[in-house]
Amino acid sequence: MSVSRVLSGILGVQIVLGALLVVGDVQDGLRMPSFGPSAPRLSEPVRPGDQRRLYNPDYQRPPLDPARNPGDLPKRLTLTQDSGTTWRLEGAIAGGDAERIIDQLTAADPAIATLILQSPGGSVQDALQIGRHLRDAGIGTAMLRGEICYSACPYLFVGGTERRIEDGASLGVHQHYFGESTILPAFVAVESIQRGQGEVMTYLNDMGIDPMVMQHALTTPSDEIYVLLPEELDRYGFETATDS
Repeated sequence: MSVSRVLSGILGVQIVLGALLVVGDVQDGLRMPSFGPSAPRLSEPVRPGDQRRLYNPDYQRPPLDPARNPGDLPKRLTLTQDSGTTWRLEGAIAGGDAERIIDQLTAADPAIATLILQSPGGSVQDALQIGRHLRDAGIGTAMLRGEICYSACPYLFVGGTERRIEDGASLGVHQHYFGESTILPAFVAVESIQRGQGEVMTYLNDMGIDPMVMQHALTTPSDEIYVLLPEELDRYGFETATDS
């Protein structure tokens, strides 16, 4: 086989891989390739070994607790006071939210001791920045029964110095978008994804979370969510305080 044909073959593989990395939603950046959802709907019960569910942040939330209606999630990440030094941070995490939310967290009066989280996810980089601020500021995090923390939201949650998850709350992970909205050569796209995943794993380790939780994220397409069971939350170190 001639050198020119070999080079042409390599270029063809790069084009195919690059297309897989960006097709589907180039507007939201790079993600791991997905070959279509194969999981049940999010409304289906989650059982050990059957924890992947179809997921889109615009879908209706799962009916985790019909007796308790936490209300609609705001479209934008929003900070509100709940009671005393307990505040709530809810909504989708958009690019650029870190600076805005960190300013609000810093200015909160009274100072925040515990932050209740509920979010369908969003920008990983902003979640990491806010999470590091929570740890530096000594702010704890909590999740309430019937509420969700998916996608990039768990990175916010693990930033808490003290972390509490009520029975009936739902926390889940999956593959993420990284990088800018652009068509890149395959090797550049893969490098961006690897760099982003490395940053996430370093962050988890810094927060005292077992980075092995990433095995579930990396094997779950971005149009699905892997819902962590209570025993997994305990195994990976998500919770520091438990209900009595």
